[in-house]
Amino acid sequence: MAKAAKSKATSSKASKSPARKRKAAEPPDISKDNIDDALGFYRQMLLIRRFEEKAGQMYGMGLIGGFCHLYIGQEAVVVGMQAAIDEGDTQLTSYRDHGHMLACGMEARGVMAELTGRIGGYSKGKGGSMHMFSREKNFFGGHGIVGAQVPIGAGLAFAHKYRGNGRISLTYFGDGSSNQGQVYESFNMAALWQLPVIFIIENNQYAMGTSLGRGSAQTELYRRGASIGIEGIQVDGMDVLAVKAASDEAVRHVRAGKGPILMEMKTYRYRGHSMSDPAKYRTKEEVQRVRAERDPIDQLREKLLKSGLTDEAALKTVDREVKDIVTDAAEFAQNSPEPDPSELYTDILMEA
Repeated sequence: MAKAAKSKATSSKASKSPARKRKAAEPPDISKDNIDDALGFYRQMLLIRRFEEKAGQMYGMGLIGGFCHLYIGQEAVVVGMQAAIDEGDTQLTSYRDHGHMLACGMEARGVMAELTGRIGGYSKGKGGSMHMFSREKNFFGGHGIVGAQVPIGAGLAFAHKYRGNGRISLTYFGDGSSNQGQVYESFNMAALWQLPVIFIIENNQYAMGTSLGRGSAQTELYRRGASIGIEGIQVDGMDVLAVKAASDEAVRHVRAGKGPILMEMKTYRYRGHSMSDPAKYRTKEEVQRVRAERDPIDQLREKLLKSGLTDEAALKTVDREVKDIVTDAAEFAQNSPEPDPSELYTDILMEA
C-alpha cells in the first residue's frame, strides 16, 4: 500500500511542468477593428478617475466618513482585466475597490451612496468604502483585512471547478499584501487543485507607505508562485491595451483548465494610501513625473487621436458625459436618506 502511494505521488509530481515567466503579449495598435473597444476603455477609465476625484472632494467636505482609499492612477488595470472576462466570472479585491465596482458595471449612484452611508448604497449604507458587494455583478467585495480576499478568491475558484461551470475567479491584491502568509497558502492550494483563478498583484510600488525594495526581498512579484508551478506575467499596468492583451492570454490559460496564473501589474497610485496619508515617503517630483510620462488615460488619449479614428470633439463629449454621471451620483448620494436604525438588525443572519 505504501509503495503504491509513493508511486502515485511521484507520478503526480512528475506530471507538473516547471513554472516559467510568460512573456506578456504585445498590445495592438488602435485600428478600425478595435476603436470601439479603445473608446470604451477611455470612457471607463475616465469615469473611475472623475468618480474618485469627486469622492476625494466629498471626503474633504465631511460627507464621507471612515477610511477611503482612492484608485487614481491605477485605472488601466481593472478596465483591461474586466474587458477580458465573461459574464458570470467572479472578482473581488481589497479596500481600494471603487474602481473595480465601476468597471464591473455597478452603478455610480449606488457606489457613491454607499460611500456616504446612505440607504441607496449597495450595502444599504452599512458597509462604506471598504465593504460593498454586488451578487448581480458577481463582485464579492472589497475587503479591509490585508490579503484576506486572496483565500476567498481561491475559494470562489474552487466553487467554479466543483460546479463545472466554466467560470474563473479574478483575485486582486497589492504589493504589500503579497507578503502575507495566507497569500502563499492560497497559491499552494490553487496550484495543487489546479483552480481557475487569476491572481492579480496591483504593484503600485508603495504598499501602505513602504517602497517595494524596502519590504520585499524578491521585488519581481510575478515570480512569487514559481516554486509551486504557477506561471507569472509582468505587465505594464499603466497601459490599458497592454493589460487587455495580457489578460486575454491569462484568461485562455485558466479557462482551459491549466490551473492558476499570476499577473504582476506595474502601476502607480497618485494619492496617498488613504485620504489620511500625506505620502511623505516619496517626492512630489516623482508623482508629477509619472503623471506626465505614464498616465494611463493620457496615454490612451494620445493613441486615440494619433489613430485618426476619433478627434478632440468626440473625446470632450465623453468627458462631459462622464462628469454628468459623477455629478448625478453625488447628488443622489446626498439626497438619499440615511438608513433607519432598524437596519442595524437586518442582513446579519441567514437561515439555512
